[in-house]
Amino acid sequence: MTFQWNCATTGSSLFPETLVLKSGTTGTNHRLNQPVPCQSPTEDHPKPTPLDTASTFKPQDSCNSVAASSPHSCRCLNLGPEGAAQDLPPPVKVNIRIGGISPNNVGVHTGTLCVGVCQFSSNPWGDVAFRIVWEHKSSHKCLPELQLQLAIVETPELNPKALRTGLGPRSPSLPPRLGPMDTLCGSGELGSKFWDSNLSVYTDNPDLTSCFQNSLLAWIPCIYLWAALPCYLFYLQHRHQGYIVLSHLSRLKTALGVLLWCISWADLFYSFHGLVHGWAPAPIFVVTPLVVGVTMLLATLLIQYERLRGVQSSGVLIIFWFLCVVCAVIPFRSKILSAVAKGKILDPFRFTTFYIYFALVLFAFILSCFKEKPPLFSPKNVDPNPCPEADAGFLSRLSFWWFTKLAILGYRRPLEEQDLWSLNEENRCEMVVQRLLEAWKKQQKQAAGHRATAAAGKTVSTESEELLGRRRRPREPSFLQALLATFGPGFLISTCFMLVQSMLAFINPQLLSILIRFISNPTAPTWWGILVAVLMFVCSVIQTLIMQQCFQYIFVIGLRLRTGIIGVIYRKALVITNSVRRESTVGEMVNLISVDAQHFMDLVTFLHLLWSGPLQIILAIYFLWQNLGPSILAGVALLVLLIPFNGLLAKKTRDLEVEQMKCKDLRIKLMSEILGGIKVLKLYAWEPSLLKQVEGIRQSELRLLRRAYYLYAISVFIWICTPFLVTLITLGVYVSVDPNNVLDAEKAFVSVSLFNILKNPLGSLSQLISGLTQTSVSLKRIQHFLSQDELDPQCVERKTITPGYAVIIDNGTFTWAQDLPPTLRSLNIQVPKGALVAVVGPVGCGKSSLVSALLGEMEKLEGKVYVKGSVAYVPQQAWIQNCTLQGNVLFGRALDPKRYQRALEACALLADLDVLPGGDKTEIGEKGINLSGGQRQRVSLARAVYSDADVFLLDDPLSAVDSHVAKHIFDQVIGPEGVLASKTRVLVTHSISFLPQMDFIIVLANGQVSEVGTYPALLQRSGSFANFLHNYAPDKGADPPEEDSSIAALNNPEDEEVPLIEDTLSSHTDLVDNEPVMYEVQKQFTRQLSAMSLDREGPGQAGPRKHLDPAEKVVQAVEVKANETLIEEEKVGKGKVKLSVFWDYAKAMGLSTTLVMCLLYAGQSATAVGVDVWLSDWTNKAVVGGQQNHTSHRLSVYATLGILQGLLVVLSSIAVTVGSLRAARLLHQALLHNKMRSPQSFFDTTPSGRILNHFSKDIDIIDEVLGPTILMLLNSFSTSISTLMVIVVSTPIFAVVILPLAVFYMFAQRFYVATSRQLKRLESVSRSPIYSHFSESVTGSSIIRAYGRSRDFEALSDAKVDTNLRSAYPNIFSNRWLGVRVEFLGNCVVLFAALFAVIGRSSLSAGMAGLSVSNALQVTFSLNWILRMLSDLESNIVAVERVKEYSKTETEAPWVVEGSRPPAGWPMQGEVEFRNYSARYRPGLDLVLKDLSLRVHGGEKVGIVGRTGAGKSSMTLCLFRILEAAEGEIRIDGLNIADIGLHDLRSRLTIIPQDPVLFSGTLRMNLDPFGNYSEEDIWRALELSHLHTFVNSQPAGLDFECSEGGENLSVGQRQLVCLARALLRKSRILVLDEATAAIDLETDDFIQATIRTQFETCTVLTIAHRLNTIMDYTRVLVLDKGTIAEFDSPTNLIAARGIFYGMARDAGLA
Repeated sequence: MTFQWNCATTGSSLFPETLVLKSGTTGTNHRLNQPVPCQSPTEDHPKPTPLDTASTFKPQDSCNSVAASSPHSCRCLNLGPEGAAQDLPPPVKVNIRIGGISPNNVGVHTGTLCVGVCQFSSNPWGDVAFRIVWEHKSSHKCLPELQLQLAIVETPELNPKALRTGLGPRSPSLPPRLGPMDTLCGSGELGSKFWDSNLSVYTDNPDLTSCFQNSLLAWIPCIYLWAALPCYLFYLQHRHQGYIVLSHLSRLKTALGVLLWCISWADLFYSFHGLVHGWAPAPIFVVTPLVVGVTMLLATLLIQYERLRGVQSSGVLIIFWFLCVVCAVIPFRSKILSAVAKGKILDPFRFTTFYIYFALVLFAFILSCFKEKPPLFSPKNVDPNPCPEADAGFLSRLSFWWFTKLAILGYRRPLEEQDLWSLNEENRCEMVVQRLLEAWKKQQKQAAGHRATAAAGKTVSTESEELLGRRRRPREPSFLQALLATFGPGFLISTCFMLVQSMLAFINPQLLSILIRFISNPTAPTWWGILVAVLMFVCSVIQTLIMQQCFQYIFVIGLRLRTGIIGVIYRKALVITNSVRRESTVGEMVNLISVDAQHFMDLVTFLHLLWSGPLQIILAIYFLWQNLGPSILAGVALLVLLIPFNGLLAKKTRDLEVEQMKCKDLRIKLMSEILGGIKVLKLYAWEPSLLKQVEGIRQSELRLLRRAYYLYAISVFIWICTPFLVTLITLGVYVSVDPNNVLDAEKAFVSVSLFNILKNPLGSLSQLISGLTQTSVSLKRIQHFLSQDELDPQCVERKTITPGYAVIIDNGTFTWAQDLPPTLRSLNIQVPKGALVAVVGPVGCGKSSLVSALLGEMEKLEGKVYVKGSVAYVPQQAWIQNCTLQGNVLFGRALDPKRYQRALEACALLADLDVLPGGDKTEIGEKGINLSGGQRQRVSLARAVYSDADVFLLDDPLSAVDSHVAKHIFDQVIGPEGVLASKTRVLVTHSISFLPQMDFIIVLANGQVSEVGTYPALLQRSGSFANFLHNYAPDKGADPPEEDSSIAALNNPEDEEVPLIEDTLSSHTDLVDNEPVMYEVQKQFTRQLSAMSLDREGPGQAGPRKHLDPAEKVVQAVEVKANETLIEEEKVGKGKVKLSVFWDYAKAMGLSTTLVMCLLYAGQSATAVGVDVWLSDWTNKAVVGGQQNHTSHRLSVYATLGILQGLLVVLSSIAVTVGSLRAARLLHQALLHNKMRSPQSFFDTTPSGRILNHFSKDIDIIDEVLGPTILMLLNSFSTSISTLMVIVVSTPIFAVVILPLAVFYMFAQRFYVATSRQLKRLESVSRSPIYSHFSESVTGSSIIRAYGRSRDFEALSDAKVDTNLRSAYPNIFSNRWLGVRVEFLGNCVVLFAALFAVIGRSSLSAGMAGLSVSNALQVTFSLNWILRMLSDLESNIVAVERVKEYSKTETEAPWVVEGSRPPAGWPMQGEVEFRNYSARYRPGLDLVLKDLSLRVHGGEKVGIVGRTGAGKSSMTLCLFRILEAAEGEIRIDGLNIADIGLHDLRSRLTIIPQDPVLFSGTLRMNLDPFGNYSEEDIWRALELSHLHTFVNSQPAGLDFECSEGGENLSVGQRQLVCLARALLRKSRILVLDEATAAIDLETDDFIQATIRTQFETCTVLTIAHRLNTIMDYTRVLVLDKGTIAEFDSPTNLIAARGIFYGMARDAGLA
């Protein structure tokens, strides 16, 4: 290094006695003892060129102040009062502004110097102190005027005392001021101090001092391990999974630890050895070996403790060994370089021990990466496919490498369910729900305690009451607190990760600042730039790993939240009271477990923003203040102003969300009703009316959706424009307030990168607000549901009872809901043990309510109920599970072959097993779709028989079976000789034929017991019961025959169980059935079997096929799957989504809209690049002649480009909105129209849950997910492309690495998308069974409770949720797996962009470098989002695929055939003719009707009878063309019905169906949906159908609101409504399908009389169980196996003694 003195301007020379300077390059002292004359500029020493006019000063005598001639002057400060009295001037601090100064001694600059301490400030590297010490023997108090050309140097701290007293030369050995670390290292032995910038920073060959290496560097791993120890020990204490056997790996690890301890202590003893022998080592050689040795001992002990606690892979120790290796690499290099430089090893012992130490820690690190074997005595994982996460090592977990195997498998072939891993124990539904339930019960107890305290009533003064009034409200249990207690701890872990990540986010902008300064200084050593690039890369990688771990915790917690909520709601749904069920329909409950639970899961992702958002904003503002000063306040002001605007948006969003949810609920509710009653709709030709209703709701929904989308567009505009506007305002203010404020590259791009960080919390703010609003609504809904009343399990006393009795009701009064009048009043009933008791009475008298009261289903107002022992319950309408027939009978109990066989035999099921394709292993479809009504009832009865309970409550089980089957069942099961003879039996019945065999009979009337007694006793009393018997028994005056046709009276009656009844009806118990049916509530999600197609009579032949035709099921077993599954499996798409699906969606959006959207996004991206490039150019040319360069012009163009970008974003958002809404409307419309036109067979084979899933979840995705996904995909794609283009333009060499990076990217993309797509498909398909099972369980909740099987069903629900979770969890991990790899790729882009900027800095401006690297920092996010959005798009576009698939299913014939319409008034005669007619349910199946030929003349009354499988229901289906002809034809009045439209046919025929189906809406709508009839017509029909009195009693009259499924009417009343429909239409042909099965005999008599009078001239076809109703018909058609067996008048048929005679004899009519 050359030091040169220049003369002062006076030309005099300066002859200092001694000048001591410290060189930054060699570290040696240069002493100049000879005078240095003034020199002229030479070739070797050119004249320095000052940056501006050199500032000089003329010291005054006292040196207390110095005048200056320029702004860059210095002034002399006296540091002590005695300074002026000394020969030497006092130390002086001088601040000199020197532009572009170089800290590495290369550049030489001119500056003004005062004697003393010189500190250069305002240089790019911060304030660095440069000190020069003067010593001279001059008597002058101040130095003469001088100018100094100096190299920047640094010397030890100035010693003021030595300066003041030091006359004569300064000794080179003058000790500098030593820090504590310097002292620890010793002054001489190490030959260096703790830190030396000249050695470590300002050099081309950096190194650390020996002191630093032996102290802090060696201690870093030790500090880490001791700091982590308390938390780690706490973790190990609470984690015990059995110990691991001492393996070779563990022994080796331990041995290495012991060796390292020995090595460290060898160094320690070597130091002691030196001390003993007289050469004192530096203290550091004692401290460091001691610290390292103890730490190695700790690590060794940890290895063994971890083994005993079952830890297979220790993250703490892996990090420790890694730090040991990294910290040993620097000494490794230094010692070799030192030995090579000096030609010898100065300390051979420590040299040797260090390299042994290095080898051992490297080996220890490698070994720590291997995991141990699983622990002994740990719970054995019997799963065939356990999740590898549990056994994965630390590094594998960190990088999600354990997922790779599944990713490869998913790439090779589409994943299937069996490929998925089992769930870890802590993620299983049962475990999660149990924890949440405990927390919720705790909340309920606390709330109950508060209420009890409040009820106790602490009296306070009036003033206190006023002050505390608000607080005195009773405390409600908080579901939110229960969630926090359950899932809070896991959330805290992710909070720690998020905190670290939030901090790390701000490191890269600071590194970018240093990098830009480095680029600006061509003289800085290259290794500085490389170090900064590497640090940016390392920081980004750490950010990636921490962020992905954070996300994993967050999403797992989200899934657990959803799991817990589903489980808790399911359990609650099984125990809610009937009044609650009246409020909460199944559709609403399903929404709770689908939509609302999903809202919680979605919110968790954004929840951290509540605290991390403000933290990031504060940090960003702080760093921006450091960069731009107070100008940032302008930007902060804008952010503050936007807060109320965002609040307004949030409120609007919340309001819209609530409205949308209502519309969605309403639409789904109506759709489920439509699916439940689809057959009735078809038979009545009412599809257009319901279609119009659904489309009306849909229009309202789309209007709300449009407004929500526009709000979203505004949110996007704010998201894009807020950071830009803040940047614009801040930079604008910065350059405007002071002409000296120059916007250079460093300020601009560091600010931009900070604003980009600011963009994320601000951008996610709208999503957070939206999520919070949605979830707050969902939280209220869920909490409201969970806080509802539950059935009181103590309502029925089951343990104590009066000896000898099985059932006692003591003065019992019961109601269905607290706000309704009592249904049963003052009941006093005693049933002896083993008795057979009948409960009889008219419709609405409370028979089923009595059974419900005994089950504890009703709310008890007063009295006591005792039921001794276990209970079996057979409801009116058989409830059948979607499982095997055997599973339905066993109902969760263990198989006892003998008892099972006896139950099947007694219930006449053995014959059915012969015709079922899989015997008792045949899967029964949803709601028993593939069984006839009789079969279902007998399976229900067999379930009760097998249960072997003590008390049997039988609610009219004989209603759905034929008379001969009813007799068999009564004799073999219920009667005195049946298998239940020794049990207590309570039989509700309308039948009178079995009453003589009862022990006694209870007669109910108006909710009270009117008579009780034996059969003879009641007859003798001549009361209402006796009168009823005399009127309706077929053989008056004599004992009724054993079998009466009335045995089958109540076929599929649903009257008397539904717990939903409006209080307005309760006073009219003569007509109102106050005992609602439990399962009617369920019409939401379970597909209602249309009774029209079911043969309800007896042992039916279930169809052995996937297509489950509901009636006579004589089919080929070859049609059935191997496992006898009768419901078709939902198809799971495989492989890539076809391009045609994307094309379909593009067409639905509108091709022009799609094109405009793409162009707008391309324009927006181009504008974004323009903004960046303009800013880069601005910073490169910011200064001309020391002043700002065209600032206003630059600023206005920058603003214009930014605002243009924001406008393009809004326009593209609007384009997406328009397109998405159009697609949503068209796709839903196509799906709805297709489903309305689908044949009945489609609904028989497809569970309603699956169809409804398309209308709810899939349409929801199309409505709200696809649009934003496409938006983000286009945004990310264009951002990534523009970023890479900017980097390539800035540093063309970057193009070299694009290809390998692109290959890696495509590789990851192909693996990820293939796997993720299939996982999402599997997840979607496995979701439907959860909802189907939920609705099925709520449907049968009374049966489940009666049999005590709640726990079993909870476990079944948990299993279905677990099945769904098995695909949901890998889906989360696939995203994390992708995130680590793609973000690593993005980090490589950052590394190469920075490295190439460093390499090409000679040709690269600071502005372009800043642009390149700041863009690279953003590309990581974009690259990741491209793949995520691509996968999301593929996964979600599956919704379009599924909707399109269901929109293109086969439809039935056209509703109207123009040009072939029947004449007005057709049919005039009502003549029906079958010509060689055959029909089958589906191509390939056997014929169900074979070659029928018959003619029914106009006005004839024909009864249709036959045993099960004969084809009776099929005939009616064919007449309405529900089934189409296989051959032959049907003619009505000579017109072939196949030639006309379905609605033209069906609207001209009338049917009174077996299942009375009503829809939500007014009574008028249910009678006349098209408004074709006058009010007088409707009232006339109501009068004839005996509903006039009831409707008149309602305040709303004809506008009386029927609830869902007509739940607020009894089944009997619903049947009367169907009769009124028929009377309104009154066509020439009437079909009755067991129409009066749900009505008592008296009402039945009214109806039969009405039909005889009102339809006297009509052709009537009646399918009958009650033969007495058709005995006066013109003719009777007897069918047998699809053919005509007999067809003649009843009299002739009985005389012929054929099949009909046998049936009449069984019924006591012959």
